[in-house]
Amino acid sequence: MVREAVTEDLEELLQLYLYLHEQTVPALSEYLLSTWNRILEDENHHLIVKIVDGRIVSSCVCVIIPNLTRNVRPYAFVENVVTHGDYRGKGYATECLDYAKDIAVKKNCYKMMLLTGSREGKTLEFYRKAGYNSTDKTAFIQWIDG
Repeated sequence: MVREAVTEDLEELLQLYLYLHEQTVPALSEYLLSTWNRILEDENHHLIVKIVDGRIVSSCVCVIIPNLTRNVRPYAFVENVVTHGDYRGKGYATECLDYAKDIAVKKNCYKMMLLTGSREGKTLEFYRKAGYNSTDKTAFIQWIDG
């Protein structure tokens, strides 16, 4: 089953992010809970999870961004695509990305964007097969210390 995250998913999702780029699970704090609640309450922020055997095995985030160009059509930004190491290669992340695309279509988005820090050919090919390309735009990132 693929669905949007609910309140009870926080701890399991933070554990899943250890397969993304996180080194540790953040300590439970008022700030963490406040951020989590803001994400869940934001109608434009969609945290998508794939459930297998009662556990979260894959996830992605899809944020719908209002826009004044393209006939005032929004666009979607996809981030934090991750699958538990024991569940890779089974199509679960693709299901999450498809769910994100369905949201973007329903919200009348004119495009979806996705950034990855991976340079692995297997990962890049996965995104190409999911319908993304790396030729239309050039991405620039500025990291802010913190």
